Amino acid sequence: VDMLGKQGEGSKIIAKAWTDGAFKQKLLRNATEACADLGITASNTTTSTVLTAVENTEDVHNLIVCTLCSCYPLTILGLSPPWYKSRAYRAQAVRKPREMLKSTFGLDIPSNVSIRVHDSTADLRYIVIPKRPKGTESWTEEDLQHIVTRDCLIGVAIPRM
Repeated sequence: VDMLGKQGEGSKIIAKAWTDGAFKQKLLRNATEACADLGITASNTTTSTVLTAVENTEDVHNLIVCTLCSCYPLTILGLSPPWYKSRAYRAQAVRKPREMLKSTFGLDIPSNVSIRVHDSTADLRYIVIPKRPKGTESWTEEDLQHIVTRDCLIGVAIPRM
């Protein structure tokens, strides 16, 4: 099941970023602080962590992995999926990200788009700001939240209308 945190904090953050340019810029500069502005705790409860947001563009697709174990922004995304912890995902995300995205997740990233892999640590976690789908310009933040999934925020999926 592709669920976001208890209240879907990740989808709220992205919908706000898509509809509020100033918030998006703050999210890219200091995601922990930007989340706090929304009343969302970005740090995990067990240890203090820094949250960093990276943005997908026409030229760049971001993918999140933790090569050492399974460091993950639990408070934003909810429980991590079993595949995120798997050795296969962790190895392939680094060695062959484009091939892994296509074969494992059915996500075909065009060859002219570079893939940036971000390795989480015990102190640093990442979320992806996916590209907002064309045709959603008139949608409300609430409407947009419904198309933002946990997998979009990890970089193994894109929002679908």
